[in-house]
Amino acid sequence: MTNHLFEAIRRAAKGHEGCPFLEAAAGSTFTYSGMLALSESYAAALAALGVKPGDRIAAQIEKSPEAIMLYLGALRAGAIFLPLNPAYTDAELTYFLADSEPKILVCDPHRYDSLAGAAAKAGAGAVETLGADGDGSLPARAKAWVENFEDVARAPEDLAAILYTSGTTGRSKGAMLTHNNLLSNAEALAVFWRFSPEDTLLHALPLYHTHGLFVAVNTVLLSAAKIILTQKFDPDQIIELMGRASVMMGVPTFYNRLLRHGALSRETAAHMRLFISG
Repeated sequence: MTNHLFEAIRRAAKGHEGCPFLEAAAGSTFTYSGMLALSESYAAALAALGVKPGDRIAAQIEKSPEAIMLYLGALRAGAIFLPLNPAYTDAELTYFLADSEPKILVCDPHRYDSLAGAAAKAGAGAVETLGADGDGSLPARAKAWVENFEDVARAPEDLAAILYTSGTTGRSKGAMLTHNNLLSNAEALAVFWRFSPEDTLLHALPLYHTHGLFVAVNTVLLSAAKIILTQKFDPDQIIELMGRASVMMGVPTFYNRLLRHGALSRETAAHMRLFISG
């Protein structure tokens, strides 16, 4: 048995190892080969911290290429990834930690002191850090790994992620998502949206919910396409980058702001083939 979701990602990357997977607007770039290597090192770092199949990894971190590598590394380690909004207060986070009982909490370095106590009370075995610029204790552990790591076997119905609901009618509940849930969703969208290795996704969404993380990242990976990752939605930056992208995923607010922007025109959007709104 293989790691169900990541094995599909690995198959899609075959033959595209030297092609670009992700480019951060800040400048760093990763090929598909680099993605495979770096996500492996994150998986190994998690395993070295005692993560076993089915353990939960809670991540309250800023958007960055390394945040995506952490998600992929958690998959490869057989863990269940739990992304959390960086805007949650310490009090709000205490509920999610107590409810999900993560093995490890990964947080921004600046929040370590305020969250370590809550994590320990929730039974977390460790608190690691990962900053928006790729620094922190977990990246340091990943960089120190030099041996090969073998992906942990996961079946289609094993859990890959937990995503908390918005909690509009009560307390947020953890929705359990299997490897097959995430894989079948991304496979269907890649076909429906006609993704290919020729596509470049303009990624301005957050990484702590299903659209920005599971839909965007998994669909790109299964298509051997490319991501241009922006830290946030900035209309000036988005219009400037449109000439290098072919697809954008967003929400109605994004498009309302773009439509009001004086620089948006047929010419500036000529390279784009698809705008997706969720």
